Amino acid sequence: MFPIAHFLYLGAFLFSAGLVIVIVKKNMIMVLLGIELMLNASNLNLVTFNQLYPDSIQGQMFALFVIIVAVSEAAVGLAIVIKVYHYYQTSVPDEINELKD
Repeated sequence: MFPIAHFLYLGAFLFSAGLVIVIVKKNMIMVLLGIELMLNASNLNLVTFNQLYPDSIQGQMFALFVIIVAVSEAAVGLAIVIKVYHYYQTSVPDEINELKD
């Protein structure tokens, strides 16, 4: 069995990598990927902390809730990206500089 600290370090690394992707990348698809990576890192931490209390499944249930929210966010985010790309012919948020009806 691995120590809990290893999983926490992995979660911190995944969250940091997701944050770097969100800050550095200009493509909206990559930004959504970075957000998903950060949500998965938080799920890893929730399940890891749940191992401290083996009689409780609250961490796992909350992680399941976060997975459901992440799937919904991905579906809505991809729908928005597709509509924006169809309208502006770009998926780079910096190139969209006007609002139209």
